[in-house]
Amino acid sequence: MSAPIIAVDAMGGDYGPRCIVPASLDCLSEYPSLHLILVGQASHLERYLDSHQGVDRSRLSIVDAPEVIGMDELPSLALRGKPQSSMRLALEQVRDGRANACVSAGNTGALMALARHVLKTLPGIDRPAMAAAIPTERNPCLLLDLGANVDCTPDNLCQFAIMGSVAAQVLGTAQPRVALLNVGTEDTKGNQLVKQAAVLLQQVEDLNYQGYIEGDGLFRGEADVIVCDGFVGNVLLKSSEGLARMLSRKGEVLFRRSWLSRLQGALAIPLLRELRAELVPSQYNGAGFLGLQGIVVKSHGGAGREDFQAALRNALRDIEQDLPQQLSRRLQPML
Repeated sequence: MSAPIIAVDAMGGDYGPRCIVPASLDCLSEYPSLHLILVGQASHLERYLDSHQGVDRSRLSIVDAPEVIGMDELPSLALRGKPQSSMRLALEQVRDGRANACVSAGNTGALMALARHVLKTLPGIDRPAMAAAIPTERNPCLLLDLGANVDCTPDNLCQFAIMGSVAAQVLGTAQPRVALLNVGTEDTKGNQLVKQAAVLLQQVEDLNYQGYIEGDGLFRGEADVIVCDGFVGNVLLKSSEGLARMLSRKGEVLFRRSWLSRLQGALAIPLLRELRAELVPSQYNGAGFLGLQGIVVKSHGGAGREDFQAALRNALRDIEQDLPQQLSRRLQPML
């Protein structure tokens, strides 16, 4: 494979270039073959690059984008009113073959609308779905949708399940177990959306559909792919991230409470560090938009330097796996 190239929306997210530029430079140091295209207001990007001494610019280029899409901006306005936004021009780098992937921490709704408009969906797919790996007691589980599609139809959930299953296979899971997230495992439980989606999934050939799963089953690792609408998925994702941070901070407070607890903490530090490394949300930052004719990775809007670097790593992994082409080839017999 030729050297991978990632187009980065350098103006997106809560922190913009002051976080994204150093994260990008860190990733260039980590991957000697990687090339990055920083898309944003060139004067701002140059200023942040100048603040990092000894930067090797041979694998880094800048595309000037005078417009920025706000985090609270309506997707329709972003789609029609800002043709020179950093997000749109970053996506166009992928469309025009100048980059293999796009990474943005910007407005999710705008990124969804622009990605569908600029890159188009794969044949047979109505809507892309945001998918990310969630840590469990066993192997990470692919959860989708994570917020790109708040309102879904049963057909949407069925397509998400098929895409998630294929993506899990591409990423190394043979015969991935697929489940629908629900308020119970009995056939009588759930709303009409989930019940109708279940009927469709039972009819899909070559899909290892397991039925319903509850939220605690996700973290026990009872499925490899879990499907839900974007409203539920986003609430679950944010809740799990908040819980992981709370447990980490609670542990630190408890082990500082007295000299005895500090002694116990010192003995437990190696295990705590290992647990934190497995659960820290930044390690799992970066949700891929499955179903597009190109690779797009959405970073958390509040992502810090290490978090955004994780999103870049996920984009690089999808490039190496040639994910859109693999999805397109394997989806057709199942749709």
